[in-house]
Amino acid sequence: MPRSFRRSASDPELAHRLSRRGMLGVAAGATAAALVGATAGTATARTAAGSTAPAATTTGGPVLPPGRLGIQLYSLRDKVSTLGFAPVFEELSRYGYDEIEFAGYTQGTAGPITLAQLKRLAADHGLNPIGSHVGYYSDDPNAYTFAQNLDKVLDEAEALGLKHIGTASGPWRYGATVDGWKRCAEEFNAYGAAAKKRGMKFYQHNHAEEFSFATDRPDVRLYDVLLAETDPDLVHLEMDIYWAYAAQFRFSKRVDGTPAPFDPLDYVLKQPHRYPLFHVKDGEHDEAARDGYRMVDVGDGDIDYRRFISEVTSRTPTGRRYHHWQAEHDNPVDSLEFARKSSAHLHSLREGS
Repeated sequence: MPRSFRRSASDPELAHRLSRRGMLGVAAGATAAALVGATAGTATARTAAGSTAPAATTTGGPVLPPGRLGIQLYSLRDKVSTLGFAPVFEELSRYGYDEIEFAGYTQGTAGPITLAQLKRLAADHGLNPIGSHVGYYSDDPNAYTFAQNLDKVLDEAEALGLKHIGTASGPWRYGATVDGWKRCAEEFNAYGAAAKKRGMKFYQHNHAEEFSFATDRPDVRLYDVLLAETDPDLVHLEMDIYWAYAAQFRFSKRVDGTPAPFDPLDYVLKQPHRYPLFHVKDGEHDEAARDGYRMVDVGDGDIDYRRFISEVTSRTPTGRRYHHWQAEHDNPVDSLEFARKSSAHLHSLREGS
Protein backbone atom coordinates (compact mmCIF):
# COMPACT_ATOMS: atom_id res chain seq x y z
CA MET A 1 0.00 0.00 0.00
CA PRO A 2 1.22 3.61 -0.52
CA ARG A 3 3.40 5.15 2.14
CA SER A 4 2.06 7.77 4.51
CA PHE A 5 3.67 11.22 4.58
CA ARG A 6 4.31 14.07 6.97
CA ARG A 7 5.30 17.68 6.38
CA SER A 8 8.95 18.78 6.48
CA ALA A 9 10.94 21.99 6.56
CA SER A 10 11.10 24.29 3.54
CA ASP A 11 13.52 23.74 0.66
CA PRO A 12 15.14 27.16 0.04
CA GLU A 13 16.61 26.11 -3.33
CA LEU A 14 13.18 25.12 -4.63
CA ALA A 15 11.55 28.23 -3.24
CA HIS A 16 14.15 30.39 -4.99
CA ARG A 17 13.60 28.59 -8.28
CA LEU A 18 9.84 28.96 -8.08
CA SER A 19 10.22 32.62 -7.17
CA ARG A 20 12.39 33.15 -10.28
CA ARG A 21 9.71 31.56 -12.41
CA GLY A 22 7.17 33.91 -10.92
CA MET A 23 8.96 36.68 -12.78
CA LEU A 24 8.06 34.87 -16.00
CA GLY A 25 4.42 35.43 -15.18
CA VAL A 26 3.80 31.92 -13.89
CA ALA A 27 1.59 31.71 -10.82
CA ALA A 28 3.87 29.63 -8.65
CA GLY A 29 2.76 30.75 -5.20
CA ALA A 30 0.12 28.17 -4.36
CA THR A 31 2.09 25.27 -5.74
CA ALA A 32 5.32 26.47 -4.12
CA ALA A 33 3.67 26.06 -0.75
CA ALA A 34 2.82 22.46 -1.55
CA LEU A 35 6.30 21.75 -2.87
CA VAL A 36 8.38 23.38 -0.16
CA GLY A 37 6.14 21.79 2.45
CA ALA A 38 7.76 18.65 1.10
CA THR A 39 7.05 15.11 2.09
CA ALA A 40 9.40 12.81 3.95
CA GLY A 41 9.36 9.04 4.28
CA THR A 42 7.81 7.08 7.13
CA ALA A 43 9.86 5.44 9.89
CA THR A 44 11.10 2.81 7.49
CA ALA A 45 11.27 2.74 3.71
CA ARG A 46 11.51 -0.44 1.71
CA THR A 47 14.49 -0.63 -0.63
CA ALA A 48 14.23 -1.84 -4.22
CA ALA A 49 15.07 -5.36 -3.09
CA GLY A 50 12.24 -5.30 -0.54
CA SER A 51 14.30 -4.93 2.65
CA THR A 52 13.85 -2.09 5.12
CA ALA A 53 16.08 0.96 5.44
CA PRO A 54 15.91 4.08 7.60
CA ALA A 55 13.70 6.78 6.19
CA ALA A 56 15.00 10.11 4.96
CA THR A 57 15.35 12.76 7.64
CA THR A 58 14.40 16.41 7.35
CA THR A 59 17.80 17.66 8.57
CA GLY A 60 20.02 16.90 5.55
CA GLY A 61 20.31 18.79 2.31
CA PRO A 62 18.15 17.91 -0.69
CA VAL A 63 19.13 14.76 -2.56
CA LEU A 64 17.86 16.09 -5.89
CA PRO A 65 20.40 18.43 -7.54
CA PRO A 66 18.97 21.89 -8.21
CA GLY A 67 17.89 22.54 -11.78
CA ARG A 68 17.96 18.86 -12.80
CA LEU A 69 14.38 17.64 -12.45
CA GLY A 70 12.64 16.88 -15.72
CA ILE A 71 9.71 14.88 -16.98
CA GLN A 72 9.23 12.64 -20.01
CA LEU A 73 6.32 14.17 -21.89
CA TYR A 74 5.03 10.72 -22.90
CA SER A 75 3.58 10.62 -19.38
CA LEU A 76 1.46 13.65 -20.25
CA ARG A 77 0.44 12.69 -23.79
CA ASP A 78 -3.27 12.78 -22.93
CA LYS A 79 -3.06 16.37 -21.66
CA VAL A 80 -0.81 17.54 -24.51
CA SER A 81 -3.21 16.13 -27.09
CA THR A 82 -6.28 17.76 -25.52
CA LEU A 83 -4.91 20.98 -24.00
CA GLY A 84 -1.80 21.64 -26.08
CA PHE A 85 1.80 22.19 -25.01
CA ALA A 86 1.42 25.67 -23.51
CA PRO A 87 -1.04 24.79 -20.68
CA VAL A 88 0.93 21.64 -19.87
CA PHE A 89 4.22 23.56 -19.75
CA GLU A 90 2.62 26.14 -17.47
CA GLU A 91 1.58 23.43 -15.02
CA LEU A 92 5.00 21.77 -15.12
CA SER A 93 6.67 25.08 -14.34
CA ARG A 94 4.29 25.62 -11.41
CA TYR A 95 5.16 22.16 -10.10
CA GLY A 96 8.86 22.97 -9.99
CA TYR A 97 10.16 21.16 -13.08
CA ASP A 98 13.32 22.41 -14.77
CA GLU A 99 13.50 20.21 -17.88
CA ILE A 100 11.42 18.29 -20.40
CA GLU A 101 12.17 15.27 -22.56
CA PHE A 102 10.19 14.95 -25.78
CA ALA A 103 8.35 11.91 -27.10
CA GLY A 104 7.59 13.41 -30.48
CA TYR A 105 7.18 17.08 -31.32
CA THR A 106 3.40 17.17 -31.75
CA GLN A 107 2.04 14.37 -29.51
CA GLY A 108 -1.35 14.71 -31.15
CA THR A 109 -1.82 18.32 -30.12
CA ALA A 110 -4.60 20.11 -31.97
CA GLY A 111 -3.31 22.39 -34.72
CA PRO A 112 0.15 22.67 -36.24
CA ILE A 113 3.17 23.71 -34.18
CA THR A 114 6.64 24.47 -35.49
CA LEU A 115 9.90 23.55 -33.80
CA ALA A 116 10.63 27.24 -33.29
CA GLN A 117 7.28 27.72 -31.55
CA LEU A 118 7.86 24.65 -29.39
CA LYS A 119 11.31 25.84 -28.38
CA ARG A 120 9.89 29.29 -27.52
CA LEU A 121 7.06 27.81 -25.44
CA ALA A 122 9.54 25.83 -23.39
CA ALA A 123 11.74 28.89 -22.85
CA ASP A 124 8.77 31.06 -21.91
CA HIS A 125 7.94 28.62 -19.11
CA GLY A 126 11.50 28.19 -17.87
CA LEU A 127 11.77 24.61 -19.13
CA ASN A 128 14.96 23.28 -20.72
CA PRO A 129 14.41 20.70 -23.50
CA ILE A 130 17.02 18.13 -22.49
CA GLY A 131 16.40 15.21 -24.86
CA SER A 132 14.06 13.36 -27.17
CA HIS A 133 13.09 9.77 -28.01
CA VAL A 134 13.19 8.79 -31.69
CA GLY A 135 12.76 5.35 -33.28
CA TYR A 136 15.85 3.28 -34.09
CA TYR A 137 14.84 1.66 -37.41
CA SER A 138 11.89 0.80 -39.62
CA ASP A 139 11.06 -1.11 -42.78
CA ASP A 140 9.67 2.14 -44.17
CA PRO A 141 12.50 4.08 -45.90
CA ASN A 142 10.72 7.35 -45.11
CA ALA A 143 10.26 6.63 -41.41
CA TYR A 144 11.42 9.19 -38.85
CA THR A 145 14.13 6.99 -37.35
CA PHE A 146 17.88 7.09 -36.87
CA ALA A 147 18.45 4.34 -39.43
CA GLN A 148 16.22 5.81 -42.14
CA ASN A 149 16.51 9.59 -41.65
CA LEU A 150 19.51 10.36 -39.46
CA ASP A 151 20.16 13.84 -40.83
CA LYS A 152 16.55 14.95 -40.38
CA VAL A 153 16.46 13.60 -36.82
CA LEU A 154 19.64 15.50 -35.96
CA ASP A 155 18.54 18.64 -37.82
CA GLU A 156 15.36 18.85 -35.75
CA ALA A 157 17.10 18.07 -32.48
CA GLU A 158 19.59 20.82 -33.25
CA ALA A 159 16.78 23.25 -34.08
CA LEU A 160 15.28 22.61 -30.64
CA GLY A 161 18.63 23.12 -28.95
CA LEU A 162 18.74 19.59 -27.54
CA LYS A 163 21.94 18.38 -25.92
CA HIS A 164 20.83 14.73 -26.02
CA ILE A 165 19.02 12.77 -28.74
CA GLY A 166 18.23 9.10 -28.29
CA THR A 167 16.05 6.08 -28.78
CA ALA A 168 13.90 3.95 -26.52
CA SER A 169 14.22 1.09 -28.99
CA GLY A 170 16.39 -1.81 -27.90
CA PRO A 171 19.22 -3.21 -30.07
CA TRP A 172 17.02 -6.02 -31.42
CA ARG A 173 17.32 -5.20 -35.12
CA TYR A 174 19.39 -8.30 -35.86
CA GLY A 175 18.04 -10.59 -33.18
CA ALA A 176 19.09 -11.51 -29.65
CA THR A 177 22.50 -13.01 -30.42
CA VAL A 178 25.86 -11.59 -29.43
CA ASP A 179 26.75 -10.88 -33.06
CA GLY A 180 23.36 -9.27 -33.65
CA TRP A 181 23.94 -6.86 -30.79
CA LYS A 182 27.46 -6.15 -32.00
CA ARG A 183 25.98 -5.07 -35.35
CA CYS A 184 23.56 -2.77 -33.56
CA ALA A 185 26.42 -1.39 -31.49
CA GLU A 186 28.25 -0.44 -34.69
CA GLU A 187 25.20 1.48 -35.87
CA PHE A 188 24.80 3.18 -32.49
CA ASN A 189 28.46 4.24 -32.68
CA ALA A 190 27.76 5.81 -36.07
CA TYR A 191 24.71 7.70 -34.76
CA GLY A 192 26.75 8.82 -31.76
CA ALA A 193 29.56 10.11 -33.95
CA ALA A 194 27.10 12.07 -36.10
CA ALA A 195 25.41 13.54 -33.01
CA LYS A 196 28.74 14.45 -31.43
CA LYS A 197 29.72 16.48 -34.50
CA ARG A 198 26.70 18.66 -33.76
CA GLY A 199 27.42 18.98 -30.06
CA MET A 200 24.86 16.40 -28.94
CA LYS A 201 24.99 13.07 -27.13
CA PHE A 202 23.27 10.00 -28.57
CA TYR A 203 21.67 7.74 -25.95
CA GLN A 204 19.75 4.50 -25.62
CA HIS A 205 16.91 4.02 -23.12
CA ASN A 206 16.46 0.55 -21.64
CA HIS A 207 13.49 -1.60 -20.82
CA ALA A 208 13.80 -4.84 -18.85
CA GLU A 209 14.64 -7.14 -21.76
CA GLU A 210 18.02 -5.53 -22.46
CA PHE A 211 19.26 -7.31 -19.33
CA SER A 212 18.25 -10.76 -20.63
CA PHE A 213 20.72 -13.29 -22.02
CA ALA A 214 21.89 -13.91 -25.59
CA THR A 215 20.10 -16.76 -27.33
CA ASP A 216 23.39 -18.15 -28.66
CA ARG A 217 25.37 -17.48 -25.48
CA PRO A 218 23.07 -17.98 -22.49
CA ASP A 219 25.93 -17.05 -20.16
CA VAL A 220 26.20 -13.54 -21.68
CA ARG A 221 23.94 -10.69 -20.62
CA LEU A 222 22.98 -8.63 -23.67
CA TYR A 223 23.28 -5.31 -21.84
CA ASP A 224 26.94 -6.14 -21.20
CA VAL A 225 27.44 -6.63 -24.94
CA LEU A 226 25.97 -3.18 -25.60
CA LEU A 227 28.28 -1.58 -23.04
CA ALA A 228 31.36 -3.41 -24.28
CA GLU A 229 30.81 -2.86 -28.00
CA THR A 230 29.79 0.81 -27.99
CA ASP A 231 32.27 3.66 -27.70
CA PRO A 232 31.70 5.40 -24.34
CA ASP A 233 32.51 8.74 -25.96
CA LEU A 234 29.81 8.24 -28.58
CA VAL A 235 27.01 6.13 -27.06
CA HIS A 236 25.42 7.08 -23.75
CA LEU A 237 22.68 5.45 -21.71
CA GLU A 238 19.47 6.66 -20.16
CA MET A 239 18.72 4.18 -17.41
CA ASP A 240 15.04 3.62 -16.81
CA ILE A 241 15.41 2.73 -13.16
CA TYR A 242 12.05 1.01 -12.84
CA TRP A 243 12.71 -1.29 -15.78
CA ALA A 244 16.23 -1.98 -14.55
CA TYR A 245 14.84 -3.21 -11.22
CA ALA A 246 12.19 -5.21 -13.04
CA ALA A 247 15.07 -6.79 -14.97
CA GLN A 248 16.83 -7.53 -11.69
CA PHE A 249 13.74 -9.46 -10.64
CA ARG A 250 13.41 -11.32 -13.95
CA PHE A 251 16.99 -11.91 -15.04
CA SER A 252 19.05 -12.58 -11.92
CA LYS A 253 19.20 -16.22 -12.99
CA ARG A 254 20.43 -17.63 -16.28
CA VAL A 255 18.26 -19.88 -18.40
CA ASP A 256 19.76 -22.95 -16.72
CA GLY A 257 18.85 -21.59 -13.29
CA THR A 258 22.34 -20.62 -12.14
CA PRO A 259 22.53 -17.33 -10.22
CA ALA A 260 23.45 -14.17 -12.14
CA PRO A 261 22.70 -11.36 -9.67
CA PHE A 262 23.21 -7.70 -10.52
CA ASP A 263 22.39 -4.31 -9.08
CA PRO A 264 21.29 -1.56 -11.52
CA LEU A 265 23.04 1.04 -9.37
CA ASP A 266 26.36 -0.78 -9.77
CA TYR A 267 26.19 -0.34 -13.55
CA VAL A 268 25.90 3.43 -13.09
CA LEU A 269 28.61 3.73 -10.45
CA LYS A 270 31.10 1.81 -12.58
CA GLN A 271 30.64 4.19 -15.55
CA PRO A 272 28.73 7.23 -14.26
CA HIS A 273 29.53 9.45 -17.23
CA ARG A 274 27.84 7.01 -19.60
CA TYR A 275 24.53 7.82 -17.88
CA PRO A 276 23.68 11.50 -18.36
CA LEU A 277 19.93 10.80 -18.15
CA PHE A 278 17.65 8.72 -15.95
CA HIS A 279 13.96 7.88 -15.96
CA VAL A 280 12.53 8.04 -12.47
CA LYS A 281 9.45 5.86 -12.22
CA ASP A 282 8.24 3.89 -9.24
CA GLY A 283 6.72 0.50 -8.54
CA GLU A 284 5.17 -1.47 -5.70
CA HIS A 285 6.96 -4.76 -5.24
CA ASP A 286 4.71 -7.66 -6.24
CA GLU A 287 6.20 -11.16 -6.45
CA ALA A 288 3.17 -12.35 -8.41
CA ALA A 289 3.66 -9.81 -11.22
CA ARG A 290 5.78 -10.74 -14.23
CA ASP A 291 8.16 -7.85 -13.63
CA GLY A 292 8.14 -8.07 -9.84
CA TYR A 293 6.57 -4.61 -9.60
CA ARG A 294 3.35 -2.78 -10.40
CA MET A 295 3.98 0.73 -11.73
CA VAL A 296 2.73 3.54 -9.47
CA ASP A 297 3.28 7.28 -9.08
CA VAL A 298 6.74 8.31 -7.92
CA GLY A 299 6.76 8.22 -4.13
CA ASP A 300 4.00 5.62 -3.83
CA GLY A 301 6.28 2.64 -4.49
CA ASP A 302 9.24 0.74 -3.11
CA ILE A 303 12.20 1.92 -5.19
CA ASP A 304 14.55 3.75 -2.84
CA TYR A 305 15.21 6.97 -4.76
CA ARG A 306 16.82 8.70 -1.80
CA ARG A 307 19.52 6.04 -1.92
CA PHE A 308 19.78 5.83 -5.70
CA ILE A 309 20.04 9.55 -6.43
CA SER A 310 22.30 10.32 -3.48
CA GLU A 311 24.68 7.47 -4.38
CA VAL A 312 24.98 8.65 -7.98
CA THR A 313 25.49 12.31 -7.10
CA SER A 314 27.77 11.80 -4.09
CA ARG A 315 30.02 9.15 -5.67
CA THR A 316 30.37 10.88 -9.03
CA PRO A 317 32.76 13.87 -8.96
CA THR A 318 30.48 15.92 -11.21
CA GLY A 319 27.27 14.11 -10.22
CA ARG A 320 25.24 17.12 -9.15
CA ARG A 321 26.16 18.98 -12.34
CA TYR A 322 26.02 16.12 -14.85
CA HIS A 323 23.01 13.87 -14.40
CA HIS A 324 19.40 14.66 -15.32
CA TRP A 325 16.40 13.00 -13.61
CA GLN A 326 13.22 12.60 -15.67
CA ALA A 327 10.01 11.56 -13.89
CA GLU A 328 7.84 9.13 -15.86
CA HIS A 329 4.80 6.90 -15.61
CA ASP A 330 3.71 4.88 -18.63
CA ASN A 331 -0.02 5.08 -17.87
CA PRO A 332 -0.82 7.40 -14.95
CA VAL A 333 -4.39 7.58 -13.70
CA ASP A 334 -4.18 11.39 -13.66
CA SER A 335 -1.12 12.58 -15.54
CA LEU A 336 -0.95 16.11 -14.13
CA GLU A 337 -1.49 14.84 -10.60
CA PHE A 338 1.28 12.31 -11.24
CA ALA A 339 3.57 15.15 -12.33
CA ARG A 340 2.74 17.22 -9.25
CA LYS A 341 3.18 14.35 -6.79
CA SER A 342 6.43 13.21 -8.38
CA SER A 343 8.00 16.64 -8.12
CA ALA A 344 6.86 17.09 -4.53
CA HIS A 345 8.23 13.69 -3.51
CA LEU A 346 11.59 14.02 -5.24
CA HIS A 347 12.13 17.51 -3.85
CA SER A 348 11.31 16.20 -0.36
CA LEU A 349 14.11 13.63 -0.29
CA ARG A 350 16.89 14.53 2.12
CA GLU A 351 20.44 13.32 2.62
CA GLY A 352 21.17 11.19 5.68
CA SER A 353 19.54 8.16 7.17
